[in-house]
Amino acid sequence: MSIEDWKKELRQLLRQKSLITGVERVLSSGRISNYYIDARMTTLDPKGAQLVARLILEVLRPFEVDAIGGPTLGADPIVAAVAALSAETDHPLPAFIVRKEPKQHGERKMIEGPFKRGWRVCIVDDVVTTGGSTLKACQAVEEEGGIVVLTLAIVDRQEGGRENLEAKGYTFVSLLTRDELFQD
Repeated sequence: MSIEDWKKELRQLLRQKSLITGVERVLSSGRISNYYIDARMTTLDPKGAQLVARLILEVLRPFEVDAIGGPTLGADPIVAAVAALSAETDHPLPAFIVRKEPKQHGERKMIEGPFKRGWRVCIVDDVVTTGGSTLKACQAVEEEGGIVVLTLAIVDRQEGGRENLEAKGYTFVSLLTRDELFQD
């Protein structure tokens, strides 16, 4: 299958398993929307996880990345799938998760999993609206000495997230946009 075939299949899975329309929902950004994308219904699906991981590994090819991580909870299944599939390549990628708040006991970590100062990383999230969660994860990584090379989302809702991330100097890529998701 080609990259375009994978994207088409991912779009179909997202529409079938993750897209909820007709009911207003409050998004993590605080905005109200008449559609909701519960991407975990796709990223936790075996075929969905595989497609997302394959597409992300393709996107990462031109970038020199040491690891992939992102904000919990949206990034958790994504980074695990990418790490697992990358084990079959010549460039395995460790995965890490950025907490919403530092752990209150033990080592009081903000970042869980293998992460090293100086690593060049990709920060991934399932859906980007304003980019707030992604920006918070980028900040946490940079405070721990990481270098954010790329930010990536499965779906860009096209509501300012790309612009907010790029305004802060981050390169942003999405596998699909809202317009592509709703395309007939």
